[in-house]
Amino acid sequence: MVSVEATPRSSLPKNTSLATLLQLEGMVRAARTQQELQFLFVNETRRLIPYRQAVLLSPPTPASPHYEVRAASSVPLVDRTAPLMQWIERLIRDLRKTSTSDDIRRVIETDCPTDLKSDWREFTAGHGLWCPLKHPDEQILGGLWLTRDQPWLDHEVTVLQRLSEAYAYAWRAVGPSTSHRWRWGLSRTTTWLLAATVLGALAIPVPMSILAPAKIVAKDPMIVSAPIDGVIAEIVVLPNNAVSKGDVLFRYEDTTFRSEYQVAERNLDVAMAQYRRAAQGSFVEVDQKADVPLLKAEVELRETERNYAYERLTKVEVKADQAGLVLYTDKSDWIGKPVVVGQRIMELANPQQLEVRIDLPVEDAIVLREGAPVTLFLNANPFSSVPATVSHASYHAEVLPNNTLAYRVTAQLGQGASEFRIGWQGSAKIYGDQVTLFTYLFRRPISAIRPWIGL
Repeated sequence: MVSVEATPRSSLPKNTSLATLLQLEGMVRAARTQQELQFLFVNETRRLIPYRQAVLLSPPTPASPHYEVRAASSVPLVDRTAPLMQWIERLIRDLRKTSTSDDIRRVIETDCPTDLKSDWREFTAGHGLWCPLKHPDEQILGGLWLTRDQPWLDHEVTVLQRLSEAYAYAWRAVGPSTSHRWRWGLSRTTTWLLAATVLGALAIPVPMSILAPAKIVAKDPMIVSAPIDGVIAEIVVLPNNAVSKGDVLFRYEDTTFRSEYQVAERNLDVAMAQYRRAAQGSFVEVDQKADVPLLKAEVELRETERNYAYERLTKVEVKADQAGLVLYTDKSDWIGKPVVVGQRIMELANPQQLEVRIDLPVEDAIVLREGAPVTLFLNANPFSSVPATVSHASYHAEVLPNNTLAYRVTAQLGQGASEFRIGWQGSAKIYGDQVTLFTYLFRRPISAIRPWIGL
């Protein structure tokens, strides 16, 4: 693997060496990639200092104590599994362990570790030189391992010292930043201070809060349900209109009820006539006296049927039991629709008694306590907020019309609630217990990742 080069010269004319040094520095400054610099380090250095072989080594990471071969002179592609390369890596590792400084070091066979000395003459030309690439900030970025037949002269070591500094500076300039400063100019101390500040800020206690859709609703509205089975013929009051006590709200289709009442009246008349005839005939004929109790019971039955039919007929018109605001969906949803007893049709609400209904999604649920503060932001007035307090939170989630599973939270409004209108919507910010800023920011990401990591 050792490449054979031309016989090295002991020295160069002074002017030629200076010109070559300047030319090499210019080539190094013009390089744009680490690959170009690697080629220059191991091949072009020969123009200034003669050697037989040059190998460039550097750590895989800035913190790694081991050096790996990156490039070699006259070799387009380095095979680190080759015996020569493995031997050089072991040699440099031992030299760095035994060295007390980071200066250029001459290496001869007696300096070679015992376990590597047997291969010294096979893998070197006799005299080696370890030249660390030391950056001005005192960081060692790598090094050059040079070998040749002749001993290294003092002036050559001095020139290589100057050249290695230029190499290290260029290596840092084109490579990824591993120095004490980030690309934006922060020192390592400043970076650690910023990191500590961020970590300290993440421990600051803040109230847990969550945003959820909210709506102004009536507080304790009166439910208007269907009093009888039937078909709704007319709804007298439009939605969201005010009514007084006794006003008609809606009417049933009364044809069936009137017919039933008229039939019950006729049946009662017939039963009364039969009863009277039997009662009068009982004074003449004793046999008719036994029919009087039966006919009397028949009269009572027909009278009960008549009263029931009349009661149903009186409920054809449903009236308001109290004054309030009528709340329901739309007339077209009810006219001509059959309803059963107890079916909810509309509500009567007091517009002065309002509360907030908040639909808290299950994935955003937090621990809520009675009296927890709430800040309401209504779409109708986005430039101001309304204070409220939690009065109730359901324990069981419900499926909303948009197929979202959510908890129903009720909040009581503060002052100025009379200015609002039932049906206004917006967003509510609910505040919970105190938590750290880290928990506040990363609660949802952690909850999403936890099922995957099994914690």
